[in-house]
Amino acid sequence: MLVRKKNFNCGCLFKSMDKYEQNFILRKLFWAAVLVMITKKLSNAGFGVNGNEDLEVLEERSDNHLAYSKVNRGVCELGEMEDDAWTTVQRKGNQFVVNDQPFYVNGFNTYWLMVFAADPSTRGKVSEVFQQASSVGLTVCRTWAFNDGQWRALQISPSVYDEEVFKALDFVVSEAKKYKIRLILSLTNNWEAYGGKAQYVKWGKAAGLNLTSDDDFFSHPTLRSYYKAHTVLNRVNTLTNMTYKDDPTIFAWELMNEPRCVSDPSGDKLQEWIEEMAVYVKSIDPKHLLEIGLEGFYGPSTLNRVQFNPNTYAQHVGTDFIRNHQVLGVDFASVHIYADSWISQSISDAHIPFIKSWMQAHIDDADNFLGMPVVFAEFGVSTKDPGYNSSFRDTLISTVYMTLLDSTKKGGSGSGSLLWQLFPEGADNMDDGYAVILSKSPSTSNIVSLQSTRLTTFNSLCSWKCHWGCKKKHPLETFLYHDDL
Repeated sequence: MLVRKKNFNCGCLFKSMDKYEQNFILRKLFWAAVLVMITKKLSNAGFGVNGNEDLEVLEERSDNHLAYSKVNRGVCELGEMEDDAWTTVQRKGNQFVVNDQPFYVNGFNTYWLMVFAADPSTRGKVSEVFQQASSVGLTVCRTWAFNDGQWRALQISPSVYDEEVFKALDFVVSEAKKYKIRLILSLTNNWEAYGGKAQYVKWGKAAGLNLTSDDDFFSHPTLRSYYKAHTVLNRVNTLTNMTYKDDPTIFAWELMNEPRCVSDPSGDKLQEWIEEMAVYVKSIDPKHLLEIGLEGFYGPSTLNRVQFNPNTYAQHVGTDFIRNHQVLGVDFASVHIYADSWISQSISDAHIPFIKSWMQAHIDDADNFLGMPVVFAEFGVSTKDPGYNSSFRDTLISTVYMTLLDSTKKGGSGSGSLLWQLFPEGADNMDDGYAVILSKSPSTSNIVSLQSTRLTTFNSLCSWKCHWGCKKKHPLETFLYHDDL
């Protein structure tokens, strides 16, 4: 039952393999058989979710048969990724794919990588972050590709750059590729940290423009031209000699970290900016994915959804989740999760139910209205919150992961999450309270590792067909991907 040559056509391979290789493949064939049996159970239930029984079986099998250290390498390769596998991530319907195979994301944020890489004394911390992330199977990192007009700035003034800082960003990109981690690169900030829209307004005022609000960043044509002139996409990496817009290491571009335009609660001003910049970025780089960087608040166009917002203020900050993500050129939706900032700083029994409803609302919208993947691009809890304990953080992370898995099992739009934020040891001066140091948090590390393994299980389903000549479509492919892809 476990090795059916008429389905997997592996007989010819065994004659030329040593005992270790044969055992390796037999273990994988056993794993495939387990997945088939699970699928049959789910199929009999109409692809529904019957509690957590099937998921628990999946977790147990994945824990036993997939080593975490290999989780981002692919289950059909012996710890190595073929060169042609390192290709650009694409969107296919409501899911991500690489080489036409699924790519569900378990990732993290570490925003300060470029700044640390610019200083030889801290550059090693960049490598440490990627090494530790890789060891628990994390495959995507979101980080800043901007630092506007401030200390150790990348962009000193509009279109004027510090080449040494740009070389530091080159190092971040090349080091990410070394550890098989893809990058979401954010192009500017809504907030004053690292410059952002406030710095663009300062530059505009210095040039004699009549500006009255930081939100003029979104509407003034000169400030829009400053943003468009930011040349990261066309940068040629000095270490790899590859232009950023051609590098598969880039997972996606992000227009802005957490854009808000509180001066225009209607959302029209920000909507127009998104429409212009999405098309502009895509005109330069049509290969890579693009997202906005939104927190996920519902606005005036969907008053029937504002009930899911964390508070009434959220619908008046000029963002509009569904409307914004219907813009031409935007490939996937982004959502952030901060119950301790939005509901109450003190740890509360209300936090976990909010996270579940917040996530499910956006997954439903991505499924039913947007038809695109949704990534929960920031989530976490601060150790500085009153009532904080590590057990609550583990519960919060597990809640995010399990909610995503419920979507993944159904072939839904829930396509990944990015923990805020992963730290190596010795970077305490950058800790905003949300730092997760895996070496000091074994329980959290185990949760992250297990999620990576679960998602790799789904990501690898096509590998049987691609690598071992399987002529029969794997049943779980139908389960996950449906026919509309």
